[in-house]
Amino acid sequence: MSNFIQIPGIEISTEKEDLACYSFDASAAEMSLPQAVAWPRNTDAVSKIIKYANENGLSIVSRGAGTGMAGASVPQGRCIVLSFEKMKKILDIDTRNMTAVVEPGIINGKLQKELEYLGFFYPPDPASLNTCTIGGNVATNAGGPRALKYGVTRDYVMGIEAVMPDGTVISTGGKTHKRAVGYDLKDLLVGSEGTLAVSTRIRLKMLPLPEDLITLLVLFHDLESSGLAVSKIISAKIIPRTMELLDKSSIEAIENYNPTGLPSDIEALLLIELDGYPATIKKEAERVVDICSTLRGEVIVAEDHIARERLWEARRSISPALYHIKPTKINEDIVVPRDKVPVVLVELRKLSESSGIKIINFGHAGDGNIHVNVMVDIRDEEEHRKGRELVKKIFEITLRLGGSISGEHGIGTMKAPYLGMEIKDRELGLMRGIKEVFDPKGIMNPGKIFG
Repeated sequence: MSNFIQIPGIEISTEKEDLACYSFDASAAEMSLPQAVAWPRNTDAVSKIIKYANENGLSIVSRGAGTGMAGASVPQGRCIVLSFEKMKKILDIDTRNMTAVVEPGIINGKLQKELEYLGFFYPPDPASLNTCTIGGNVATNAGGPRALKYGVTRDYVMGIEAVMPDGTVISTGGKTHKRAVGYDLKDLLVGSEGTLAVSTRIRLKMLPLPEDLITLLVLFHDLESSGLAVSKIISAKIIPRTMELLDKSSIEAIENYNPTGLPSDIEALLLIELDGYPATIKKEAERVVDICSTLRGEVIVAEDHIARERLWEARRSISPALYHIKPTKINEDIVVPRDKVPVVLVELRKLSESSGIKIINFGHAGDGNIHVNVMVDIRDEEEHRKGRELVKKIFEITLRLGGSISGEHGIGTMKAPYLGMEIKDRELGLMRGIKEVFDPKGIMNPGKIFG
């Protein structure tokens, strides 16, 4: 352990081997070594580390599991990475008020399993749920397949204890499910990517576990029909808990990587789940089948839990599967109004065909959130340049359709150059003003969001 940075009672390292492990995240952002890595075990330790950084000209980059796709936890400049892997307790589960209090390092999937054992349900479920942390989910306002029916992380955060850039501790929100007292500071912290303060304790809302679940796999021989099915199902006043879309290239990638038996002769598929009372979801499933059948969709029902998990295993294997196509994927998570899903899918296919670069699409079609993956080889400078140029075109299409350049990944460093395409100068000025009030020295996750 080096003596370069020492804070009494804090586990901290400046050894190069340790720094390298925290120099990157799951994005394509350029690796960068921090000055030090610290592993706090409680709020007091977090406060001491941040106060030390504030007084010694260092910045703070907070980190959960490093699964972010926008570069938000990649170090910038002279910083201390604050790793929350040792603050991972479930501090309280209040079944009477249906709330849970957790530390930021708790793994999303672990929390879900603990609550399900008690008959409760925490809906936000990013694809990386078995590795990502609740703290990271709060920082990026993470969503997931179930956001269609249940909403995103912000909808479940009731209160946050956080450490400010000067080391002081604030408490926002509370135990009650309703609150109308002043500005809602917790909602500013959710999605702020660690640029305002650092969350150390989070109170979450939980729901009763749904009684039953039906999973449908719908196969389409026409890409546009899959998008039309999404809007028609919603228009029929049916809100599935998930409605995931995979295009032909996604299916091929999965089957080449880890064969699951998905058919290869289709253009797209929808993975649809309905939950609730058995009689209700049975009727809804029948209506979904009717709608999809009119669009020539072939419907397959997952017969049991094993069949259902096999389908979700395939869905969650897409990200690693893509690396077997090209060594680099430029991963964007655009979101468009639901009725524009068929339009954007066709536009993206045209863009892929005209550029000669494979674009693979999948994601949460039910809420219009499409993960667009531009597949290139970073070792081929010309191909990589063309791929980067496609990103702006993808965003232009998205914004023209009334969408947004990020549905759940956040901005970080990867999307910072494009922020002005969506957010205008006046609104950006207000955001920068909020940042200045919280963090006058600019030590909290510098270089993120605003570049």
